[in-house]
Amino acid sequence: HVSRVVCRSCSMSADCAKVTIKITLTSDPKLPFKVFKVPETAPFTALIKYAAEEFKQNAATSAVISNDGVGINPAQTAGEVFLKYGGDLRLIPRDRVG
Repeated sequence: HVSRVVCRSCSMSADCAKVTIKITLTSDPKLPFKVFKVPETAPFTALIKYAAEEFKQNAATSAVISNDGVGINPAQTAGEVFLKYGGDLRLIPRDRVG
């Protein structure tokens, strides 16, 4: 099931480059995941917020890490995150951190 996040800076037309990012919820033993197809220019913070809502988690207390366990700075675009960390990421509720 592919969810879409609409980017205000992009009209979602055919010429808009998109990235596909799979986000896994690590706090659930079943490791559920969702696949998001978003414009490269979409703010990563918007994707985190939307993904957290899809998993019924609090976006304000959630973090995203790479599969290698590296924390991802949300102040970048989805395209930049995809290029640096790939398309397979993990959502962790911060109450599980530390």
